[in-house]
Amino acid sequence: MKLSERRLWLTIDSDDIRHLPRYQGHPLRSRHPLPMDCTKSDPSPKLKIGMEGFSRWFAEAGEVTLFLIADQLDSVDFKNWLKPMLDTGRLRIASHGNTHRSWAAWPEDVEGFTAELQIATKRLKEFSGEAWRPWFRAPAGYIAPWMAQVLSKLGYVVDSSVNPSALLKRKTGHGNNWNKVVAAMKNNGLVERQWLTKKVLGLSLPSCGPALHKTFLKSISRRQWLSQSSLEHATDSDIEDSDAEIVTVYWHLLDHARNSGKWLPPL
Repeated sequence: MKLSERRLWLTIDSDDIRHLPRYQGHPLRSRHPLPMDCTKSDPSPKLKIGMEGFSRWFAEAGEVTLFLIADQLDSVDFKNWLKPMLDTGRLRIASHGNTHRSWAAWPEDVEGFTAELQIATKRLKEFSGEAWRPWFRAPAGYIAPWMAQVLSKLGYVVDSSVNPSALLKRKTGHGNNWNKVVAAMKNNGLVERQWLTKKVLGLSLPSCGPALHKTFLKSISRRQWLSQSSLEHATDSDIEDSDAEIVTVYWHLLDHARNSGKWLPPL
């Protein structure tokens, strides 16, 4: 497909500090006490800075998809911050789970994942209204093939959890790999929207999320994003069309707290 026929999908994850795997949701990585200024409902001071920074950026942006963690709707302040942006019709809401549990890092638990995703889906749909989209991104990118069937049964049509780099294969669960995840999504009727990567010496390197800030990866990632930034933005029908070629980039709401709230995605 010609470069002019490709489309760019801008996505952002809503994680607060308390959602990070180092603090909760992971069987091995969650070993650190939550910072004193973080609570289990209201946005952390750092996220509040990120929210302000995102609002400034969004005021001049086109359509953006926010993968939202449902338990953040426990905060009235967070909901009130989102509502004016929903009213613009330019902010789509999709699911980033209920509590940001890293499901694929644990033993297979279809029943538990189903129950939690049902809760998240109901809350996000009721809050978002017309902004809701049946699209999913696995918390912290931990996605295993067994999760595809649950997503399909609950009405999801797009998954955007695959970071197709061998460096992160561990996030697919024991004995799995990215190809198995992609095949499972396809077999269950979902469109998989993989994240942008960059091939260097035959190795696919991450270009999204934390890669934007890692010492070795950030300059590579920035150049990769800038090379795609002139593409037209993807519509809903583009994103849900398995034949459409979509360049998917993502960053975090917390990123907007960097540089005293002045950080911007390299677009």
